[in-house]
This record gives sequence, structure tokens and C-alpha cells, in this order.
Amino acid sequence: MPRTQRNDNFIDKTFTVMADIILKILPANQKAKEAFVYYRDGMSAQAEGEYAEALDNYEEALNLEEDPYDRSFILYNMGLIYASNGNHERALELYHQAIELNARMPQALNNIAVIFHYLGDQAAASEDGEKAEQLYDKAADYWKQAIRLAPNNYIEAQNWLKTTGRSTMDVYF
Repeated sequence: MPRTQRNDNFIDKTFTVMADIILKILPANQKAKEAFVYYRDGMSAQAEGEYAEALDNYEEALNLEEDPYDRSFILYNMGLIYASNGNHERALELYHQAIELNARMPQALNNIAVIFHYLGDQAAASEDGEKAEQLYDKAADYWKQAIRLAPNNYIEAQNWLKTTGRSTMDVYF
């Protein structure tokens, strides 16, 4: 049984009904509609912590989806799963692929920065100060890009950039 038929709560059921109606009236081809169903099922599985199932659905959606913008969000969500499972290298690959398809994706840039910052913290804890600084600088570069795209977001990153001397800009737009 498809995941969309197993939703238990009112909000999920309502979303599923609305999405089905929209899919029927949208002038999209069958392949795009199928891709959306897999994407929706992937998001549902991901929200429930069923990461293997979510990745399977996202892979199917990627195989069907042709629109670069939509593909970028599939890749981004896959990156979220890999990052949350500690596979930072794979998450970085997926975030970069998402950005290649959609350069205006500050959330992917932010997540790349978060990973580099985390790795910098790990290097600092291992007393590898030089490597830590390199990773922090990479984090700073990605946070600056994210903040330029979404200047009202990532306030903690903006504060970190200022307090560490990695940025003197007060306004990013």
C-alpha cells in the first residue's frame, strides 16, 4: 500500500486529498505526476524517521523528475537524511548537486556551512587548530552566500561571523 494511503492524522489526510486534486487539474505529464507522488511519499517517510523508505522514494522521484528546480529539492531532502545520519560527505555531494540545479537555495548553503562548522569543531576537539580554522573559513564562505540570498535568516550564523571576525558586514543585501 502506498504511504499516501496510510496517513493516519487529519493534516496528512487533508494534504493528500488536496495534492491529489491539484495533480488531477495540473497540466503536468504523467511522469511528472508520478515523480511528485514519490516525492510526497518520501517527505512523509522522512517526517516519520523512515529514512531508508524516504531515500527509496526520493530515488524514484529523481528517476522520473525532469525539472531541474524540482530535482534540486529532491536532492536537498536526500542531503538532509544523509547529514542527519552522519554521512557528511554524501550530504555535501547532494547539497552541491542541489545548488548546481538551483543556485538560489540558501538552505542548502546553510547546511553545507553547518557541516563544515561541525567538522571544524571536531578538528578543534582533536587539537588540530589549523584544520579547524580552514573548516571554519569554509563554513563562513557558505554562510555568507546563504545570508546574501536570505538576509533575514541565519541570525546565529551572522553573529558567529561577526564575533569570530570572519565578517564585518552588518547588512548582507
